[in-house]
Amino acid sequence: MNEHLMAIAQDISTMKIRGAGRIAVAAADALRITALESSATTYDSFVGEIKTASKYLVGMRPTAVSLPNAVRYVLWRGINEDMTSIEPTRLAVIAAAEEFISNAKDALRLIGDFGAKRLLSGDKILTVCNSNAAIEIIKHAHRDGKDLEVFAMETRPRYQGRITAKVLAEEGIKVNLIIDSAARYFMRDMDHFITGTDAITANGAVVNKIGTAMAALAAHEARVRVMVAAETYKFHPETIIGELVEIEERPYDEVVSDDAREDLGPVSIRNPVFDITPSEYIDVIVTERGIIPPQASFFLLTELFGWRLTGRDPWE
Repeated sequence: MNEHLMAIAQDISTMKIRGAGRIAVAAADALRITALESSATTYDSFVGEIKTASKYLVGMRPTAVSLPNAVRYVLWRGINEDMTSIEPTRLAVIAAAEEFISNAKDALRLIGDFGAKRLLSGDKILTVCNSNAAIEIIKHAHRDGKDLEVFAMETRPRYQGRITAKVLAEEGIKVNLIIDSAARYFMRDMDHFITGTDAITANGAVVNKIGTAMAALAAHEARVRVMVAAETYKFHPETIIGELVEIEERPYDEVVSDDAREDLGPVSIRNPVFDITPSEYIDVIVTERGIIPPQASFFLLTELFGWRLTGRDPWE
């Protein structure tokens, strides 16, 4: 396989590239590079190479649906089974990947614009992890002249919330970094809980960084509005036909060092990366197509993917 593809795939697997949007864009770019650098001499060998690369990429992170959805986008638009010529297919794959990357950038701008309209000057906002979409909403509102204060959960064990805190502080926004377990303590003072997501199911449930569901439950209890920021490629098509979302668990050494584990003795260390927030704890989902209630997820999914769901992935 292409060395550049393998390097990007490993960066996704090891979380050097992290965040659902960044993962999706990286996957599309990996397929673009594979098509550009392919030495295949026949149509069949080229398509086989692209499908092998796609399957390899998809295996890197099982929960972030943005990854397979980016790959689907490139394959559905780039490979036409009626074609038999290699060069037009190569150009179509490259064009599809570039289109996906461009659309992803536009989506962030639109999400920021739509979501910012729901924020008022003086609002206090809780956020979790490191979501470009959630950050764009807060940044857009700030640039519109709204005075905001953000409380960023640090998001253990990888501390992605620290990245969010730094980015927003550099924008000139007042930011407080808090430990994850303090979310309920601060929630009573919040006006919004704004989060990104790695996947949205057909029933409007949100799969996101571990700790999101806890914060959403605290927000529901405190009557704080919950806003989910999500590009449409984060909606999970297989959940229409009953597939469950696989929750990834990562190695113990993200939680404790080898020395600390030895001191603990025969203790099992669990490190689930995501949890699931039920739709009843979510007020709105902000997408590049506009703002929808979580109950509308099914209709959006069927519009986006329903006619293509055959039970067979395009890289098979």
